[in-house]
Amino acid sequence: MSDFSRFDDIDPTETREWLESIDSVLRTHGPERAHYLLNQMIDFSRRSGAYLPYSPNTAYLNTIATGRQPEYPGDRSIERRIEAYIRWNAMAMVVQANRKSSEYGGHISSYASSATLYEVGFNHFWRAPSEGHLGDMIFMQGHSSPGIYARAYLEGRLDEAKLNRFRQEVGGDGLSSYPHPWLMPDFWQFPTVSMGLGPMMAIYQARFMRYLENREMIPASDRKVWAFMGDGEMDEPESMGAITMPVREGLDNLVFVVNCNLQRLDGPVRGNGKIIQELEAAFSGAGWNVIKVIWGSRWDPLLAKDHTGTLRRVMEECVDGEYQNFKSKGGAYVRENFFGKFQETAEMVANMSDDDIWRLNRGGHDPLKVHAAYDAAANHKGQPTVILAKTVKGFGMGAAGEGQNIAHQQKKLDVEALKAFRDRFNIPVSDKDIDSVPYCKPSPNSDEIEYLHERRKKLGGYLPQRRMKSKPLPIPPLEMFKSQLEGTGEREASTTMAFVRILSSLIRDKQIGKHVVPIVPDEARTFGMEGMFRQVGIYSSKGQLYTPQDADQLMFYREDKKGQILEEGINEAGAFCSWLAAGTSYSNHDVQTVPFYIYYSMFGFQRIGDFIWAGGDLQSRGFLIGGTAGRTTLAGEGLQHQDGHSLVMSSTVPNCVSYDPTYGYELAVIIQDGMRRMIGEQENVFYYITCMNENYVHPPMPSGVEDGILKGMYLLQIGDQGQVRPQLMGSGTILREVIGAAELLDKDFGIPSDVWSVTSFNELRREALAVERWNQLHPEHPQKKTYIETCLAERKGPYIAATDYMKIVPDQIQRWVPGSYVTLGTDGYGRSDARKALRQHFEVDKRYIAVTALKALADDGALDQKTVSQAIEKYGIDPEKPDPVTL
Repeated sequence: MSDFSRFDDIDPTETREWLESIDSVLRTHGPERAHYLLNQMIDFSRRSGAYLPYSPNTAYLNTIATGRQPEYPGDRSIERRIEAYIRWNAMAMVVQANRKSSEYGGHISSYASSATLYEVGFNHFWRAPSEGHLGDMIFMQGHSSPGIYARAYLEGRLDEAKLNRFRQEVGGDGLSSYPHPWLMPDFWQFPTVSMGLGPMMAIYQARFMRYLENREMIPASDRKVWAFMGDGEMDEPESMGAITMPVREGLDNLVFVVNCNLQRLDGPVRGNGKIIQELEAAFSGAGWNVIKVIWGSRWDPLLAKDHTGTLRRVMEECVDGEYQNFKSKGGAYVRENFFGKFQETAEMVANMSDDDIWRLNRGGHDPLKVHAAYDAAANHKGQPTVILAKTVKGFGMGAAGEGQNIAHQQKKLDVEALKAFRDRFNIPVSDKDIDSVPYCKPSPNSDEIEYLHERRKKLGGYLPQRRMKSKPLPIPPLEMFKSQLEGTGEREASTTMAFVRILSSLIRDKQIGKHVVPIVPDEARTFGMEGMFRQVGIYSSKGQLYTPQDADQLMFYREDKKGQILEEGINEAGAFCSWLAAGTSYSNHDVQTVPFYIYYSMFGFQRIGDFIWAGGDLQSRGFLIGGTAGRTTLAGEGLQHQDGHSLVMSSTVPNCVSYDPTYGYELAVIIQDGMRRMIGEQENVFYYITCMNENYVHPPMPSGVEDGILKGMYLLQIGDQGQVRPQLMGSGTILREVIGAAELLDKDFGIPSDVWSVTSFNELRREALAVERWNQLHPEHPQKKTYIETCLAERKGPYIAATDYMKIVPDQIQRWVPGSYVTLGTDGYGRSDARKALRQHFEVDKRYIAVTALKALADDGALDQKTVSQAIEKYGIDPEKPDPVTL
């Protein structure tokens, strides 16, 4: 085929005829009919054998034409003044903090570029929770937090003292650097500053809203989830990693607003290209409704005069690196390097001054254009919407950073820059006061403040705000899990199967059952959960449009609009975002749900640790079940599947309560008490519990051990009375090896042992640290004992601890153990083999535990070293075997 430039026209007359035809259709029947005809023509051409390359991009123009803009509903003069005050106070807060100390940091330029995007939403679209409406959910861009605080200051929600403590939180009453619900629990809804997490969390919040609506747990409504992000943030794979899901789900309750100020933290996002066009292609290709807001109203007269398309050609040909220059180098530069490319465009601006040219505004700074986009997004049906709004980074900062690569790092402005900022936005601060950068606020009865309150009153109240408590739910008694408490008799079972039976019991409960949200990432059959497919169904917004392949079987694959299971596919991050949405349902929907997310434990904290940390900040409540946990229990899978360190990682999250139980009754006690804490008392913690796929007999629960299970350890087995009696501790599946080691010591050497089931070394450490801190700060009071010391005070050592995790897990409690303490664990990379071979490799089987106990006794002088050598030989242990850490 011929190679024509997109701007060449070999037959202008024919072109004009075609355009006149389309223009007639547009005027007579509207854009939908024109779109239909164009699609028919393209389809006909392709079926006729013509090659028509697909283009995912529309012209580099606003999606909504000027003639289709709705009438603006607000008072622009008042809104402009309100926005100016907010811009000034946001800047003043950061500048004042950095005059105290450069350590405080902060950001001016991000909010400066997005102020109009926020203000149009606050004034006209975003509804607060109120009686009769649960409110919209707004994911604020993290770096824009100063502007959100500045608006709350005008509203009277924050005072000057608060603003003066921006990023100064120690001692209380400060403002967090970014949106952090943990630090400001009644203010921020979502933690978003870890870039890329907000977009995915927003997607799954929107889907969970529909899940609750379809299951009739909340009424169907027109609520929206609005998520703000930067164009540089879209480089994060998480930002766009789930954009096909909301299209499949038809989530028209989801709106992305991408602030395209063309700059990352260090320089251009796409200096050699166009980030808006790139994002349009990606989102439209995925099936989103894409709205571009590129040019402000001051461009409208020029575009109306562009009869030949030359101006549009210049707009298309310029790359983002040039657009950045245009805003940083002034009107004369724009005249020469943009309009000066063609005589026709140069003539368009011949009668405009350089200042007039420089003031040609971008769409993201024009309330009329932004409002038109928001209105279209709010009313769009059937698809999620993304708004790509072109702005200027550091808008209003002038020579101090506007459109410059240094804009993101600007935290200080000199007096001349402050004056320029003041004059640009007409802030009533005198020259003599300006160096102090005072906050500026109209009087309470001013038009601006009255208008601001009136707009928010009409929209239900102030945002952001966060609900901290919800309606209580009855907590089932421990007796509900009778079968786990009674053990398995002679049958063998895994703790994973025990968990599934606990979960099934909860789902069947008439009071709490519908509030349980099971979540799996395409591993339900691995975890033995396929029986739930038929029992409660898999959630699908479309129901089931096909007959499943296994429809003739008892446990067939059943999808349902009212399905309870969230089966998320091979997508740990997405599944966890569903868990976040369910775990914060108490706050966002005033309905408590109890999420249980079960997954390969290796693919939790290691793979999505940043999301889990955000979950702690978000105060999400629920259960994370690390299935196939431990380095040696997942036989055959190998290095990238075997988890020996998730308990180390879980210990780093302050409000994560983690356990490594061995028996079904331990699991039942932990889950029941977790529900009491999270759902009953609404405590802001979440649980990580390991479960194994290894089958063994589960004994009935001994009397009176519940408190020990929850605190982290209890005495499971007492050896015969003797002067020498090692204390053997074990957790998870390795507890059974510990019990085996006790039997070997007794049978082969006549040495009795006590055996402790340690359900949580992490919780033991936390309690001990808390006691230790109290003692340190109360030196004249009677000193408290840690739970560990209370347990071990009357039991002489040595003390041996073994787990299926790295040695650092049991090492955590070493300083509170009253004697010699030796730990065994699975340091090093995993590998494929049977469990017996793996435990021998990592030196955590019963033979190694027994030898370790003997060596500790010998080191304490309780027996000779020769006995240890005899045991090594007796048990076939190779002393020259390579260290598994380095092997």
